[in-house]
Amino acid sequence: MPSIFSKIITRELPAYIVAEDAQHIAFLDINPNAVGHTLCVPKSEVDKLFDLSEKAYQDLMLFSRRVAHAIEQVVPCKRVGLTVIGLEVPHVHVHLIPLNDMADATFQKKVAPSKEDMQALTQKISTAFS
Repeated sequence: MPSIFSKIITRELPAYIVAEDAQHIAFLDINPNAVGHTLCVPKSEVDKLFDLSEKAYQDLMLFSRRVAHAIEQVVPCKRVGLTVIGLEVPHVHVHLIPLNDMADATFQKKVAPSKEDMQALTQKISTAFS
């Protein structure tokens, strides 16, 4: 059964897509720890990060790096943190989280940006990624 991320990749489900290339997609998390919290996902459906081939792993990290730089250009933060947990969705994904303090990285603190704010941020990060 396709993961929720596979349905986003095929556009069966909507998402705030900020970046995309032939092998990856990045979109804003709909339950973010901080404004700009973004998920980077390989388009191939693989459950665990370390089950990716070495090349696919490296390509995902390079894509995530580019997205992180775009986030840093438009979201005020001290740095962009990276975490991979993967328990919620059985499809590899990298969390890029704008950090101003440690609470932003705990998955205990959440923010609720409006739909308009998410759309505006999507455009800003997408433009910075280009």
